[in-house]
Amino acid sequence: MAFRVLLRTCRGLQAARIGYAQRSAARSLTSGGGIPTDEEQAAGLERRILQELKKGKDPYSILKPKEYAGTKADPHVVPCIGNKRLVGCLCEEDNTAIVWFWLHEGNAQRCPSCGSYYKLIHHELPH
Repeated sequence: MAFRVLLRTCRGLQAARIGYAQRSAARSLTSGGGIPTDEEQAAGLERRILQELKKGKDPYSILKPKEYAGTKADPHVVPCIGNKRLVGCLCEEDNTAIVWFWLHEGNAQRCPSCGSYYKLIHHELPH
């Protein structure tokens, strides 16, 4: 007799515990508005990047750069934090040799080998 009472009590506690766990899990997802989005979960550097991308900026150059024609009117843009930068040009698509030259701030400059134009622009670091 005592065993049956003890068994019923254990089953009742176990059912109550499972019901509580299911109710609390359902409550935690629905009370806060559901599953959080990437913006809500992001922290630190990832959060700053997502906020800047919302504003239309690319703070760490993680997006694909814009394509330029490489002509004098539309030169390839090279960002730099100084006033000169070493640039490597692959003049032909399947070429294995890289043509290196210094690019200085100011007017657009030509690659000495293929003639593509490059222009250095000043770029501020985001941090």
